[in-house]
Amino acid sequence: MRAYTCDHCGHLVFFESTACVHCGAHLAFVPEWMRMAALEPHATQPNVWQPLSATHTPHLRLRMCHNRSSAGNPCNFTTDADGSQPYCVSCRQTRWLPNFANPHNLLRAHKIENAKRYLFYTLSCLQLSVLQGFTAPTFDFLEDLPGQPPVLTGHLNGIITLNVAEADDDERARRRQALFEPYRTLLGHLRHESGHFFWDALVRDTAWLQPFRALFGDERADYAQALQAHYARGPQELAGWQHQHVSAYAAAHPWEDWAETWAHYLHVMDLMETAASYRVQLRLPGHMASWPPLDNPFDTHSLPFEHILQQCVPLTLLLNSLNRSLGHNDAYPFALSTGAVAKLGFVHQVVTAHRGATGPH
Repeated sequence: MRAYTCDHCGHLVFFESTACVHCGAHLAFVPEWMRMAALEPHATQPNVWQPLSATHTPHLRLRMCHNRSSAGNPCNFTTDADGSQPYCVSCRQTRWLPNFANPHNLLRAHKIENAKRYLFYTLSCLQLSVLQGFTAPTFDFLEDLPGQPPVLTGHLNGIITLNVAEADDDERARRRQALFEPYRTLLGHLRHESGHFFWDALVRDTAWLQPFRALFGDERADYAQALQAHYARGPQELAGWQHQHVSAYAAAHPWEDWAETWAHYLHVMDLMETAASYRVQLRLPGHMASWPPLDNPFDTHSLPFEHILQQCVPLTLLLNSLNRSLGHNDAYPFALSTGAVAKLGFVHQVVTAHRGATGPH
């Protein structure tokens, strides 16, 4: 996520900001601009806002997303001024939220919807969102109910379901340890499940299918049996996945391998954009030469993924060292093998081809 500044006073602001702490301007994220904007109420049209800065067209009119004042989903996106869409493009993707009569669900929904907006942003940068006319997934955020089967996180026919218990830090940590995972976050979940959605959209029934099978394996293998076998294995039996996969779970089935690789690709791209926006320049200990300021991968998407990864590696070393100095575990607990890098490169090829409207070559 890139760093933003208030376009009224120039002070640093963030993706979640609703007001500038320096000048007090009302802030909102305008999806069509893919940037934060300082806004002021229109003089004569109620609930309509216009840019405060003269750098934008003075005739543009916007509305705040209807969820801006929501207790469970305080959204800072804008939507069209004509009132035809009271909710923003991100909030419109949510079909079900948990029952807010349970006060725990207010915070859960807030966390999950914020993570979904981060996902929306990255997909938009990759030209894979509704802003570019792409069909968007639908989201159901559900809670376990007494007497009902537990809610399973997953994707089916364009609908991504997430058990809202994943928003609880303690529950997420418990599941991470039980499943022998080094990394488990809300944003990571949504990125993973979006990978299943985009496998259907970008790989299935396309010229990419055969190259996919050659690299990831044949997805026609029985999925239910593969997952059952994966969960039956202990940590010792899971050893060796690092040679070809980004995670142990990726070894369960080709579909999960793609989804885990897709999520990791989004991690890397967003991490690099953040560093590039801060003009990060690194010099590793023991190396005389320093890297130039890191590239923004969304501006240089035609570069080979190996180039992006080459710039990312020293950044992850710094990130992990900073975390350790504060007494935390590694923020990036991965060491990518040649096999995993090849799969990440394939994802990059598929996405780059989509952006350039070309096929495999």
